[in-house]
Amino acid sequence: MEAIVNVVLPVFAIMAAGYLSGRAGILGQDSSQALNGFVYYAALPALFFGSLARTPLADVFYWDFIAVFGLGLLAIFFLAAIIARFAFPGGIEFNAMHGFSAIFSNTGYMGVPLLQLAFGQEGVLPAVITTIINGALVIVAGVVVLEVVRAQGQGALQVVRKAGAGVGKNPLFLSAAAGLLWSWGGLPLPASVGNFMDILGAAAGPCALFAIGLFMVGKSLRAGLGEVLWICLLKLVALPALVAWLALVVFELERVWAFSAIIQAALPIGALMFVLASSYEVYVQRATSAILLSTLLSLVTLSLLFLLLGV
Repeated sequence: MEAIVNVVLPVFAIMAAGYLSGRAGILGQDSSQALNGFVYYAALPALFFGSLARTPLADVFYWDFIAVFGLGLLAIFFLAAIIARFAFPGGIEFNAMHGFSAIFSNTGYMGVPLLQLAFGQEGVLPAVITTIINGALVIVAGVVVLEVVRAQGQGALQVVRKAGAGVGKNPLFLSAAAGLLWSWGGLPLPASVGNFMDILGAAAGPCALFAIGLFMVGKSLRAGLGEVLWICLLKLVALPALVAWLALVVFELERVWAFSAIIQAALPIGALMFVLASSYEVYVQRATSAILLSTLLSLVTLSLLFLLLGV
């Protein structure tokens, strides 16, 4: 319980600090948008490139672990998006963001320290792999889906061309691709470049969380509360339950790897979902509420999970 409190409460406190700063008028109305721009175009690309460039590809490709986590994400995403299509109508973009919100975990900012506290050095590699899946695959998949949706109605060739152009200019996709290529090349990252990426990338999480607090000034958490609660149920209960079944029954992973996959799946929604929503100006209110509420509820759900796992 102490480990959870020490990791989850600071996350919520940074959001609260942003909210209080906004309420006090310390920062202007455009501060949230400016912070999001910094995260999306500077801090996150640095984080993606720096992390991927220094992670050997052979270490990343533990296929059974990837299958457990990836299949869980895919199943819950499609379940969430399909149900949203009928229960929470709002267009394809809303349905897609609903699905992504139900699967995107706060693996980097919360998952890494939690797994380190729980398993020591053994928990680092599972944390890195799930963070790469979340950051380099889920977020980029979100970019691809949103670009394709916005290019619809212009003919198949035009859709592919415009979506490809949008993704090809996206800083998150470009930085992830560059990091993977650098890792594949086998060249060591110069220390000065690595330090630059580390310093700049470390600002992504805190700035995104602070921007959420700023955005919430004058907004109501009650808007779409039923939908937000449903997303939290999928994220905090359904996803870890499915991943647990895959890890323990279907693939029979080793204890540390199985428990790491379950814990990462059970984390609250990551702040980058707010960054993605803000960048495309879609689903911002719902994503913000879901992040806040899932972070609060995770104090209870993660505590119960740690008790069940005996960690």
